[in-house]
Amino acid sequence: MPMFQKILVANRGEIAIRVLRAANEMGKRTVAVYAEEDKLGLHRFKADEAYRIGEGMGPVAAYLSIPEIIRVARASGADAIHPGYGLLSENPDFVDACTAAGIAFIGPTAETMRALGDKASARRVAVAAGVPVIPATEVLGDDMDAIAAQAAQIGYPLMLKASWGGGGRGMRPIASEAELAEKIREGRREAEAAFGNGEGYLEKMIQRARHVEVQLLGDSHGGLYHLYERDCTVQRRNQKVVERAPAPYLSDAQRAEVCGLALRIGRAVGYRNAGTVEFLQDIDSGAFYFIEVNPRVQVEHTVTEEVTGIDIVQAQIRIAEGATLAEATGAPSQEAVTLSGHAIQCRVTTEDPQNNFIPDYGRITAYRTATGNGIRLDGGTAYAGAVITRFYDSLLVKVTAWAQTPDAAIRRMDRALREFRVRGVSTNIDFVINLLKHPTFLSDTATTKFIDTTPELFDFTPRKDRATRILTYLADITVNGHPETAGRPRPAEARAAGGLGVPVHGDVGQIGED
Repeated sequence: MPMFQKILVANRGEIAIRVLRAANEMGKRTVAVYAEEDKLGLHRFKADEAYRIGEGMGPVAAYLSIPEIIRVARASGADAIHPGYGLLSENPDFVDACTAAGIAFIGPTAETMRALGDKASARRVAVAAGVPVIPATEVLGDDMDAIAAQAAQIGYPLMLKASWGGGGRGMRPIASEAELAEKIREGRREAEAAFGNGEGYLEKMIQRARHVEVQLLGDSHGGLYHLYERDCTVQRRNQKVVERAPAPYLSDAQRAEVCGLALRIGRAVGYRNAGTVEFLQDIDSGAFYFIEVNPRVQVEHTVTEEVTGIDIVQAQIRIAEGATLAEATGAPSQEAVTLSGHAIQCRVTTEDPQNNFIPDYGRITAYRTATGNGIRLDGGTAYAGAVITRFYDSLLVKVTAWAQTPDAAIRRMDRALREFRVRGVSTNIDFVINLLKHPTFLSDTATTKFIDTTPELFDFTPRKDRATRILTYLADITVNGHPETAGRPRPAEARAAGGLGVPVHGDVGQIGED
């Protein structure tokens, strides 16, 4: 079985650091890539080697350049590439390029990506496998009269979905025919900008829905495990805010049902490596409907790791090296994969919830994180002195809490968030704290529309008003210079921002740690 010696991580931010840590703990050497605009990114300093990519390309285009990634992999002698999530992680052409260059790709095959990365194609796989799907159209053409006829046949309200990619990009709710044409134009523009492909389709909207997803791992020997399910119902603009494992409202029979449906999808395509099968559950009927597969590691994989004890990223690497599932996970069979306790993840972002979640930018002037047993932090941009720019997403750090019961996990998360101190930029921490104590959330009756239909979630007093933050920011510029022209962090700051090997359960962090 070939063992990788050096792994390049074709990503940035917290997921790059997550993969770098996993690889280093396995004794692998690591390579990071960074765009010029991301030269202060912590992932650059976590790797054994780091290379700048995409000169003159722009901040996002650099990470999307397949030739640049392959160039660095060859120059550094990397024998494997992990794509993380987002960016090139679901691009089958990238998998083909890795294969052509003789470099292993740590993820599903290009054939699987082509079968499942296109949501319309994935629906056809599900139907052939006997998995229920929500009524929907095929990929939309350009004839609006024909589209209107298809929409009327399914019935409003509808959801426009992009055929490629994820993260809610290109999605639009459509309440009536009067909105149809404009929403389709908007969704196509967004999907084209995000994924380079504006194709989409219309799907019947379930009015009272929960979002349930099942983690899969498959090896190259025909083995396939599920690692149970996660609840991802609490969302904003189709972006997940809070994730939990296991879903606290499912009965044992429902859990077995949804995990079994996910296995059907995986077996239908001979799934290999990590992937997530996503479903909507109709609260009124209890029925599950397949919606898509994400052929990659998910942002919220941490909660599954906490309740199963399986390191999903290390399992990905071992599977790509040729290991069986038993070797990759330590579980000799599906029955040996068991659940222990309950986990919840909240995403701390640099956004202003009371101002339509507008992203905030600038220098973090002070940063203190949570501590304590059962708290896990996954971050990539946060430390005192770090600069948050407009070029990348607003995720600052993922906080995961584990406890024996769902209520205890929520209380531990609440305590952890209250310990956070972030100065210099707005965050959503106060909003999430408000959310965690809301009766609808605590009673497990939230739907995917919870945030959009609960205005009292936004009724809180920020810990520091905006005027004070602006004065702090201006004072910081006076002392330290403008963040866009500031130098790289001092070595002590970079070291203080968190080393490799952060424990899953244990004390994690003080000032300046991620």
